[in-house]
Amino acid sequence: MTHKLLPCVAISCFIILGWMSAAHGVILEKTVVVPLPESAIVGNGSSCGGEGASPDLLASFGNGHSLGLLFSSTGRIYRVANLSLTYNLTDNTTFPESSSKAVMVLTTNNSQISAQLNTTYRCMSSSVVNLGGPGVTVTFFNIHMQAYMPSANLSTNETICAADVPSTTVVPTTTTTPISPTTPVTPTNPERGNYSILNSNGTTCLLARMGLQLNVTYFSKSQNKTVVAIMNMQPNRTSFSGSCESTTTTLLLTGDLANLTFVFTLNTTTSKYQLSTVNMSAFWEDMTAQFQVSNSSLQYMQGTLGRSYMCSVEEVLPVSTNFSLNTFELQVQPFDVRNNEFGPADVCRMQKDNMLVPIIVGACLAGLVLIVLIAYLIGRKRSHAGYQTI
Repeated sequence: MTHKLLPCVAISCFIILGWMSAAHGVILEKTVVVPLPESAIVGNGSSCGGEGASPDLLASFGNGHSLGLLFSSTGRIYRVANLSLTYNLTDNTTFPESSSKAVMVLTTNNSQISAQLNTTYRCMSSSVVNLGGPGVTVTFFNIHMQAYMPSANLSTNETICAADVPSTTVVPTTTTTPISPTTPVTPTNPERGNYSILNSNGTTCLLARMGLQLNVTYFSKSQNKTVVAIMNMQPNRTSFSGSCESTTTTLLLTGDLANLTFVFTLNTTTSKYQLSTVNMSAFWEDMTAQFQVSNSSLQYMQGTLGRSYMCSVEEVLPVSTNFSLNTFELQVQPFDVRNNEFGPADVCRMQKDNMLVPIIVGACLAGLVLIVLIAYLIGRKRSHAGYQTI
């Protein structure tokens, strides 16, 4: 059932919690599924935002339990910037035989719930958010929510989540007319953004500096045909978040043009890492439906543990037949960052090739000068043949 908790939010979810119980002297780990009840109420501090304040929803239920959602906006996109869950293990009704008396508070900034401003976010499919606790997840379904609302009613325009978008969409015949909802011509090189992720102990676990350019093929409503748009991600209008594990690091970029997710994986046997997954979603006014791409079999940005990967020249990373990502002045290190600084760089092949060109040209010129000099000396020697000094 959908619960309208604020004039700007209607939401449904299940919460799966991990807890400890003691039976006959044995400590057991258990789980419990708790639906967000109809009796859930809006707690103190909840607000739809305004006057510089971000919308903040705190839904309280049961004996000391609450679900919190804090929103943020880039001016074109709004998202759940922070999701928090508080649950009270002394609630014997929800947690029978619980051996803990603790009140657990878990948060995450990686819910991946975002929508275009002035639209309602709709997701009928189930989506699971892991809060990083002992088996603690929040499963959303049948979501209708909107933040930064201009009125008290949910917008009739909707941003549909990727899970609800049919995977068998037929793409019409492609042309090569580049357009953009903001600029009708191919942009210049993008501005370089700086991104960093902290792990649980507060130290930097990922560093990235790069300019990003989107190359998207989609069906244009205004032109009634498939077009190619090339646009630059703007760092000052892009927020970032992520997480770091022992063999996996995730960087999530949320911008007004698109949401990008980068997943780096580490091979502990070879001590080599690579960019293995890229997810991209966008919904522009000129699109007929939300654009969604995901590829988890990539092998880009390959580097060595303890070192960074660097490519100062433009590098084109094909993700799918209708989307590629162009990087500029890239340097990234997703593992083993020390002292908040990049390690020595593993240079991309294109940059190495570009460095070889002047070396080869220089060697050829040096060889040519040497040949001319030898020819000159031989010719001079022959010009004196048959003559004697008097």
